[in-house]
Amino acid sequence: MKKPIAIACDAAGLQLKESMKEYLEQNGYTVLDFGTHTTESCDYPEYAKAACGAIQEGKSDLALLFCGTGVGMSIAANKMHGIRACACSDIFSAEMTRRHNNANVLCLGGRVIGPGLAQKLVEAFLAAPFEGGRHQRRIDQIMELEG
Repeated sequence: MKKPIAIACDAAGLQLKESMKEYLEQNGYTVLDFGTHTTESCDYPEYAKAACGAIQEGKSDLALLFCGTGVGMSIAANKMHGIRACACSDIFSAEMTRRHNNANVLCLGGRVIGPGLAQKLVEAFLAAPFEGGRHQRRIDQIMELEG
């Protein structure tokens, strides 16, 4: 059985988050939604922390984060122990960040991409397995940087 997927956003990513939440649920995924749930201005780091905390606590293996560009959420998420987040706006990067970097968080920009492309990015991210091998050595080196 698959673990739920954690999702979170700030106000700029709300519409895309809601679209992807609906898409995920229609495709049989359980979603842990950490907000925000309004268009009022908010601080994205607290939402990145909540969703990535679900990964750290073992409640989820993966998270999807949404903000205006995906970059702010990515920066915040990558400050957390054990998190490897990537902001993507093309399918190849979304796939390869899983295959080679074993990313566990995909960050998308609500002001950068629309729901159609977002679905393709999420599909590529969720479907791609980590290839291990020489990539595991590099992941181990990255994780050593956390201290």
